[in-house]
Amino acid sequence: MVEATARVAAVIDARGLACPLPLVKLRQALMVVEPGARVCLLATDPATPADVQAFCESAAHELVDQDITPSLITLVVQKA
Repeated sequence: MVEATARVAAVIDARGLACPLPLVKLRQALMVVEPGARVCLLATDPATPADVQAFCESAAHELVDQDITPSLITLVVQKA
């Protein structure tokens, strides 16, 4: 697991959910946290890293950490 998960405001468990649901859950979590807060997304859908990267670029959030294994994708996003 990525070290940055120790400093997150929320952990979103989207394991087993298909695109676009992991991104939808991440967006919902980012709406309620303060700017600068970090949200950790746990997912298994292989499209999630690319979806989250594109979302972060379009919304000015920062993908600060990621750990991708065959069984689990862990992404940490910092709210702009």
